[in-house]
Amino acid sequence: MFEKPIVVDCRGHLFGRLASVVAKELLSGQKIILVRAEETIRSGSIYRNKLRYLSFLRKTTNTNPVHGPFHLRSPAKMLWRAIRGMLPHKRARGKHALARLKVFEGIPPPYDTQKRQVIPNALAALRLAPSRKVTVLSRLAHEVGWKHQATVATLEAKRKVRSGAYFQAKKERDALKAKATAIV
Repeated sequence: MFEKPIVVDCRGHLFGRLASVVAKELLSGQKIILVRAEETIRSGSIYRNKLRYLSFLRKTTNTNPVHGPFHLRSPAKMLWRAIRGMLPHKRARGKHALARLKVFEGIPPPYDTQKRQVIPNALAALRLAPSRKVTVLSRLAHEVGWKHQATVATLEAKRKVRSGAYFQAKKERDALKAKATAIV
């Protein structure tokens, strides 16, 4: 509790389980940054998840739809809204908790060099039977109106090239360091 901000890689995590663990940590005072929100997984087929989201899109204020509810299409905003629903966001405690949360698609520059963690209780590989159908949030978001899937994919490809080069240089440095300590 009250550690430095934790960077969580959302890839391969179940949507609701991730949201509930993060909400609980936010309420206890922890700052959390979620990256690669588009790689989050929802259980169930794409068909079922799309029907559920399209049903949600139909829900609107009858007299004036501008009054809400607002239907966010971005995977980061979908995850943010799920977490908000698990917080008392209309009270001061919940507002402060929500202010401690940041959610991003991809891994933007300040966080691409930091160590990323996973939440074992929310990993689909540990929580879901291998035979179950799953939906990746980026595909669902793209099919309901998110327009930046290709942009995020391009930026992620560039980041992976950069981090691959960094990792190779790090391996060479570590090998030289190990060789020097063996001599001494």
